[in-house]
Amino acid sequence: MAPVTPLWWPAPAKLNLMLRIVGRRADGYHELQTVFQLLDFGDRLAFEPRPDGLIRKLDPPPGVPEANGLAVRAARLLQQASGTALGADIRLDKRLPLGGGVGGGSSDAATTLVVLNHLWGTGLTEDQLAELGRQLGADVPVFVRGRSAWAEGVGDKLTPLDLPERWYVVACPPVHVSTAELFADPKLPRDMPRITPHDFWSGEHDNAFEPVAVRRHPIIATALEMLRPFGEPHLTGTGACVFCACEDHATAERARRSLPAGWTSFTARGVTRSPLHLALMQRA
Repeated sequence: MAPVTPLWWPAPAKLNLMLRIVGRRADGYHELQTVFQLLDFGDRLAFEPRPDGLIRKLDPPPGVPEANGLAVRAARLLQQASGTALGADIRLDKRLPLGGGVGGGSSDAATTLVVLNHLWGTGLTEDQLAELGRQLGADVPVFVRGRSAWAEGVGDKLTPLDLPERWYVVACPPVHVSTAELFADPKLPRDMPRITPHDFWSGEHDNAFEPVAVRRHPIIATALEMLRPFGEPHLTGTGACVFCACEDHATAERARRSLPAGWTSFTARGVTRSPLHLALMQRA
């Protein structure tokens, strides 16, 4: 018998086109302002419901733990919240760099919540799924809701934005950037003035973490300089990936080919609606 071809569901990447720290909350978390740009490229997941309630990640990629990865944690959280007796086998095709600031783990968790809610027939609303996602990470709700957005709070107060569908080149230099260390850096600006979406549209695209990351990891400065001939490069999230908006796909590919051999890189188109939600509508 021929093997069954898995049905893959997209877990798209994101970019932070702007990221500011505008204060600190009573619970210790930082107040942020950011713009999430969803991309048409990312990880992929496949799910096979099972009647015995077990949740397993099959053939986990190197560096992605089976037992406590975000996809498994998301499935168990949905199982607990909905009371379903069903389980699932989960396969992950990991195409995004770990810890790159492009939202790979958060997007994997969101795809798991959205797709298993559909396959299990648990019937949770988008708001309920977003709240479950928030328990897994601040970036998960934007992937659950599936729209590029202006975000505030810890990144979970979302207002959809219709962003230009530009082509981007994304480069991840071979360095590990610790988010905790960046947040602890005494030179990180923590009380930046609040801005409005109008300020963003007028060109305010700074990332508060970029100067700190560049100072701690000079190879990030090298990556930014390599992309500068093709546009205005920036750090995404807390890095280590940097990105540049390009005039067209050909320019983005030319920028990608200019990067050193061995660097993780990809090109992708910015989208307003998530490929996950479009796939769900097609398969409903």
